[in-house]
Amino acid sequence: MMNAISGPESDIADPGLAGSGLARINWARRAMPVLGLLRQEYTRSRPFAGRRVAACLHVTAETAALVDLITAGGGEVHLAASNPLSTQDDIAAALASLPGVFVYARAGVDRAGYYAHIHRALDGEPGLVLDDGCDLVNTLHVERPELLPGVAGGCESTSTGVARLRRMAGAGTLAFPVIAADASVTRRMFDNGYGTSQSVIDGLMRATNLLLAGKTVVVSGFGSCGTAIAERATGLGARVIVTEVDPVRALDAVMRGYRVMPMADAAPIGDVFLTATGSRDVITAQHLTQMRDGAILANAGHFDVEIDVRALADLAVEINRGIRPNADEYVLDSGRRLILLAEGRVVNLIAAEGNPAAVMDLFFAAQVLALVWLTAGEPGLAAGVHPMPAVIDTQIARLALAASGARIDELTPAQQAYLSSWLEGS
Repeated sequence: MMNAISGPESDIADPGLAGSGLARINWARRAMPVLGLLRQEYTRSRPFAGRRVAACLHVTAETAALVDLITAGGGEVHLAASNPLSTQDDIAAALASLPGVFVYARAGVDRAGYYAHIHRALDGEPGLVLDDGCDLVNTLHVERPELLPGVAGGCESTSTGVARLRRMAGAGTLAFPVIAADASVTRRMFDNGYGTSQSVIDGLMRATNLLLAGKTVVVSGFGSCGTAIAERATGLGARVIVTEVDPVRALDAVMRGYRVMPMADAAPIGDVFLTATGSRDVITAQHLTQMRDGAILANAGHFDVEIDVRALADLAVEINRGIRPNADEYVLDSGRRLILLAEGRVVNLIAAEGNPAAVMDLFFAAQVLALVWLTAGEPGLAAGVHPMPAVIDTQIARLALAASGARIDELTPAQQAYLSSWLEGS
């Protein structure tokens, strides 16, 4: 159990919320047995002893379990929020009450406050970084380059952030190695396949109380997240249309039985639009003017640029905020109404609570194990973006199986010899 004590100075909304935040963190930890097993080990081995970690992550109860694991391993964490709208002030207060944790996060801060918090996290002069979207790493390189020599490496949790990191590496500016946690096998399986799809539909339901059965749902992007979202919507009785720019993914959608078409064709017939591309301008003014009355818009990607929210505001003759929690109504000059959820930001974290703790258990374990691997691995790992080592996915799977009580077979010596030899055939 976590218990509050007098913690370091932080920039949070209300220290008095720590009690309720600690209760929620302890509840989440019940569903995070893999982190619990690692905590037992790290309390003894102290792999982060003397190390400072700067993190820019969603400030949720699940993230708190990750922070607690690092501090249990001897580390000091300086945490900024990766999305002000997903920040939970009681969780920020709870974390700020714990030893070895500095928190710079307030729900709803503006852009200036958001980057000020990132700078506060970097003021701790980190040796390791954890990022969600690459804003912390980007700020570190552009505005705080004097700190770069002290950073041994980091871990990025999103495909959007990894794409930015690859562009930095291609330009020769990325100064240290970063593990791409988003591409790990366990991440794609659990986080995207099970967690994001459930939480996106959860956010949609909480904000609208919509019956999906019989509705036409347009899913933009058929990557691992979009695929799972489409499957969940189909399972609830929706008719799903997929929009894509990648021919291979589009073909995959066709072979799974979905209608595939450009957004310009889908706009007039969709009831619900869910973007999950990691790109920008997926839904533009051209599409908005073609949508039917009552169409619902939500973004499941990382940044609030997939739906052109500014164009929507410009088209509106009336904006009715908060017609339901996290739902705003935009009335166009034609009288048609479009409903935007979560201000166009990531809907599962704004309108719902993000992925279930059981999902984040595995993904956060991967990130911590990646940091340990970076600090204890081969010296001189080159600057750049590196895949998650396969040994980490295997370790996570074994820990998760052990926590669930499941058991698996082991290869016999004869099977190992057969699988490793090119001489044995039919």
